[in-house]
Amino acid sequence: MPRKLLLPYKSPFSHFRAPRHLHDSVAMNAARSGYRVFSANSTAASTELAKRITERLGAELGKSVVYQETNGETRVEIKESVRGQDIFIIQTIPRDVNTAVMELLIMAYALKTSCARNIIGVIPYFPYSKQSKMRKRGSIVCKLLASMLAKAGLTHIITMDLHQKEIQGFFSFPVDNLRASPFLLQYIQEEIPDYRNAVIVAKSPGAAKRAQSYAERLRLGLAVIHGEAQCTEQDMDDGRHSPPMLKNATVHPGLELPLMMAKEKPPITVVGDVGGRIAIIVDDIIDDVESFVAAAEILKERGAYKIFVMATHGLLSADAPRLIEESSIDEVVVTNTVPHEVQKLQCPKIKTVDISLILSEAIRRIHNGESMAYLFRNITVDD
Repeated sequence: MPRKLLLPYKSPFSHFRAPRHLHDSVAMNAARSGYRVFSANSTAASTELAKRITERLGAELGKSVVYQETNGETRVEIKESVRGQDIFIIQTIPRDVNTAVMELLIMAYALKTSCARNIIGVIPYFPYSKQSKMRKRGSIVCKLLASMLAKAGLTHIITMDLHQKEIQGFFSFPVDNLRASPFLLQYIQEEIPDYRNAVIVAKSPGAAKRAQSYAERLRLGLAVIHGEAQCTEQDMDDGRHSPPMLKNATVHPGLELPLMMAKEKPPITVVGDVGGRIAIIVDDIIDDVESFVAAAEILKERGAYKIFVMATHGLLSADAPRLIEESSIDEVVVTNTVPHEVQKLQCPKIKTVDISLILSEAIRRIHNGESMAYLFRNITVDD
């Protein structure tokens, strides 16, 4: 039986360029183009992605002013007519998450009351996406934010690598959840010369599906870290941790429940061979880096000679840059969905992959009523 030829993974966006007609026809006034692109950020560092997107589209950022008054209130002023147009609001989320959310809500409402035809939010990193499940007696904050965005006037959202894909069901309007994996896979192939000697690592069993998707497309091996340091999120499942009963409380004989065995975390282990290999840890968000640093130490002990961390959203909060610099991690690769220039100055190990190309093409296709299927070519459910 003839052997099937396995070709290296090729990103569908490696040859992608803004269509020629955009350079001539899109860079025109609002009345002729029919759409405008605004940035809802009040800080200059957070508008960098919006500038990259508009440069690829051959357009200019819409004229608006976003600022905080002395009492902390957010004020938005639209400086041009948007009546009857498709409006795209680009909102990257800096460290001050709540201010960014209010900026987005107020700008969407201002555009709605200015008679914009459609208001599409371009939110590469969707905030509060980790709070999409019930924890003890908390709440599903992500659902609340989805309702607020709809009430403010948004009619569509473009985002990237939602923490849980089920979040799309919280919205009453379309959500395009783009993927960064083609760009990260392309980085591995082009920037890691001996990537053929690598193994893709999931730092917890929950991340195994994503890691398997990467490993299959790169034709590499797979390893999974399992153990005590990785079992933090599952400890607070769904609100069934009620206070214990009082000693003197009476219980109906028919209501006695069987005694549940307590969970015991196994010792940390690595399932898979990483000895003499490059270890590439993949995940969607890297924020508090303690778990990544612990995983890197384990992989180093098991014989990995280089350790990379690949993630879509580099929040890198608190002391993350310092911890990465002092750890066994050789390089952290994230996309520019979240501004992290300050963190890069603190830690040279942090590298950035630009994803403005796919966001600008998504904007063009939505405005022109074209299919989005091309942007999801070769994308699997587990990405």
